[in-house]
Amino acid sequence: MGNCWCRWETSIYRVSTNAKPDQPQLVKQRNDDSKLPSNPKEVEDLRRDSAANPLVAFTFNELKIITGNFRQDRVLGGGGFGSVYKGFISEDLREGLAPLPVAVKVHDGDNSYQGHREWLAEVIFLGQLSHPNLVKLIGYCCEDEHRVLIYEYMARGSVENNLFSRVLLPMSWSTRMKIAFGAAKGLAFLHEAEKPVIYRDFKTSNILLDLDYNAKLSDFGLAKDGPEGDKSHVSTRIMGTYGYAAPEYIMTGHLSSSSDVYSFGIVLLELLTGRKSLDKFRPAREQNLADWALPLLKEKKKFLNIIDPRLEGDYPIKGVHKAAMLAYHCLNRNPKARPLMRDIVDSLEPLQVPTEVSTEKTMLTIISQVSDTESKGKEDAQSN
Repeated sequence: MGNCWCRWETSIYRVSTNAKPDQPQLVKQRNDDSKLPSNPKEVEDLRRDSAANPLVAFTFNELKIITGNFRQDRVLGGGGFGSVYKGFISEDLREGLAPLPVAVKVHDGDNSYQGHREWLAEVIFLGQLSHPNLVKLIGYCCEDEHRVLIYEYMARGSVENNLFSRVLLPMSWSTRMKIAFGAAKGLAFLHEAEKPVIYRDFKTSNILLDLDYNAKLSDFGLAKDGPEGDKSHVSTRIMGTYGYAAPEYIMTGHLSSSSDVYSFGIVLLELLTGRKSLDKFRPAREQNLADWALPLLKEKKKFLNIIDPRLEGDYPIKGVHKAAMLAYHCLNRNPKARPLMRDIVDSLEPLQVPTEVSTEKTMLTIISQVSDTESKGKEDAQSN
């Protein structure tokens, strides 16, 4: 697939409004009078050379029905782009559409250059790519000023919300490795596609989970065609999120698959430590996760000290060490020394725990806890 929007390249740095306060994004932008698609026909004209997946062009009135007129109690989340709503496609909405729960991502309608560009990037990339570890794009709306994307609904939301939640129970070691494995397979697929794709914005908020904690990459607004032939990188505007973006990319604008590998290393580090990539509420020396953790990862006597204390030691020491070493190699300052995503997938596969074993262990733990409680009750009764 060619860069059908390459004429819209940007040249002035700014901080993206999509960024969270503790995760500002690197972007550069300029104004451009290039005409963006203004209706489904123009979108499909852009897609015709690369579209592999059929997408439904929804009307805005249909989206009102799907979301209950964008009711506030259906908001799943949001950011600088706008809001995401939970919706449901009913069997009587349109002939040929199967009933389905969906997530409806509504861009804020300010007609901004960047917003349009990212919306179109998602339509283009997810319209040509299909993989179990990529979120499925069902359709879009391109009507008047409205720019909307309709995805499959991911019941458990983002890894970010699950990993750092103060309400939900901490994710188990096996669940964290399952997430890392699934996300790695998604990135490997992109890097090894017939026409390679660099994801460019790999982070916990962009990894979504279904009910079984299967990880799927979402938000392809910053995705970029990768280098082909003997080229090692593509030169592009600097975009991404502080704390996740590879240092050489920030410095030079040279983007390669190794840039995604670095970002993967940060996410793996977050899964290991239960800490955010950037956290201004921690002591100064611990605010940048990579700077704090890297020196400790390679020391066998110290690396366990940085593992998420909420796991309460319930993890295999050898497995944790292997995952820690993998993160260490992904975060190598030399991009050429980082592993390929296919090698990362191979490294994570032995760390997977079968679901039935994990469930059995959980049941045994609960039974043990009940037994301990009952024993303690008996001891207390006897002492009385």
